[in-house]
Amino acid sequence: MSAVLDHHAGHAHDHDHGPLKGWRRWVFATNHKDIGTMYLLFAFAMLMIGGILALCIRAELFKPGLQFFNPELFNSFTTMHGLIMVFGAIMPAFVGFANWMLPLQIGASDMAFARMNNFSFWLMIPAAAILAGSFFMPGGAPAAGWTLYAPLTLQMGPSMDAAIFAMHIMGASSIMGSINIIVTILNMRAPGMTLMKMPLFAWTWLITAYLLIAVMPVLAGAITMTLTDRHFGTSFFTPAGGGDPIMYQHIFWFFGHPEVYIMILPAFGIVSAIVPAFARKRLFGYTSMVYATASIAILSFIVWAHHMYATGMPVTGQLFFMYATMLIAVPTGVKIFNWIATMWRGSMTFETPMLWSVGFIFVFTMGGFTGLICSMAPVDINIQDTYYVVAHFHYVLVAGSLYALFAGVYYWGPKWTGVMYSETRGKIHFWWSLIAFNVTFFPMHFLGLAGMPRRYADYPMQFADFNALASVGAFAFGLAQVYFFVFVVVPMMRGQGPKAPQKPWEGAEGLEWEVPSPAPHHTFETPPRLDATATKVVG
Repeated sequence: MSAVLDHHAGHAHDHDHGPLKGWRRWVFATNHKDIGTMYLLFAFAMLMIGGILALCIRAELFKPGLQFFNPELFNSFTTMHGLIMVFGAIMPAFVGFANWMLPLQIGASDMAFARMNNFSFWLMIPAAAILAGSFFMPGGAPAAGWTLYAPLTLQMGPSMDAAIFAMHIMGASSIMGSINIIVTILNMRAPGMTLMKMPLFAWTWLITAYLLIAVMPVLAGAITMTLTDRHFGTSFFTPAGGGDPIMYQHIFWFFGHPEVYIMILPAFGIVSAIVPAFARKRLFGYTSMVYATASIAILSFIVWAHHMYATGMPVTGQLFFMYATMLIAVPTGVKIFNWIATMWRGSMTFETPMLWSVGFIFVFTMGGFTGLICSMAPVDINIQDTYYVVAHFHYVLVAGSLYALFAGVYYWGPKWTGVMYSETRGKIHFWWSLIAFNVTFFPMHFLGLAGMPRRYADYPMQFADFNALASVGAFAFGLAQVYFFVFVVVPMMRGQGPKAPQKPWEGAEGLEWEVPSPAPHHTFETPPRLDATATKVVG
């Protein structure tokens, strides 16, 4: 009997465990690489939809007067652009990176919960369809701003309920993905890889996953209270029934501010992998980077009301949130200086991933400084809800999150696809995007300082020139991303281009470069063993 069992045990390992064929491979995917690919493609599709909405906004604002859309539809565009970009593009893109890279970086065979990983991806599809489809519901898409403030939400049509449902589903997906990432990182690292030897990308995602688990239920609570106010006679945010619309803002921003860091911490991780590789030096101050990341996450919970200076907060409250917000500049500054110190006297080359990373550091720092200006209550009350704020958070989220995502695609893309991208096309994409981005958003600082409010479909004549400039820049930036997909991503996915070596970058370090390019369907079925002194693989 035991001989038969032994035979079966051996036989079970003889099967070719390659991917399923055709559509089944993707629908039933449990492999972290396939799920990562699907997340990235989904995020790019949502980026395009959100981008089209942004271009509708900029087309309307090209000159004063109402050109194409009525103000209600314009407000729907601003609302849906924000929701789709945050929940449909940036967050799923980083989860795609986490799925692809974390098991490779820590020497794990896959994610801890493979079927839950599949489920958390496929939840995104109906949620995105419901969210985008709300345009076709009676009364049109939600027009309450991406922050969904009461009492506007209590006046919206049925699409508001659809949006609430979609965000619940996306939140469930995020929580499942986060549990998966935490368990994978804590339980499945290769022998010898202590926490303080993990790549920084793994650290940033571990911390991000804890943030997600902490704040997604808070958002769920805020939108559920909105739902019961709308349909079940409660008065959480209705003053007539004793409720308080300001309470909604407190609850929303208690989610919303950590959410901002959820969208930037993984970006820090990507940049922290790329800068040392192209400076050909170890990352300067690894330990301080880990502590800085954790500090940012902790501080993010005590600054939410800096979004609310104009709500009649007591001066003591304003002072607390002002100083707490300024404090976040310290760990963020630690990161910036560590990246610069890594580059200092390094043997630097400027391939496309490094260009995006240096561009990230430069433009993200500008976004950080404008945020520091917004943190000061006396100043913020003047620029609250103006285009200055729009400029600030696009410098952080586009030049922050999106630039890092592009950097990561160019850096790890050869490992994913097995072919090298065209360096010339990558550089065209970078310079085109960098110039167009700044032409779009830099003038918005001046529009805001001059008093132009955001979310308005029309404006006085004195704002015309900068708005025209911003609109031209926006269309150029959008076109650059189409160029990226058609001339960089599609050829790589088709395998067109020179074959990528196992380690395409001279200075790259980490376990992901120990597997062939493209990464085989199954990797590290036997965990690699790390020696005690360095993160080099033994045997």
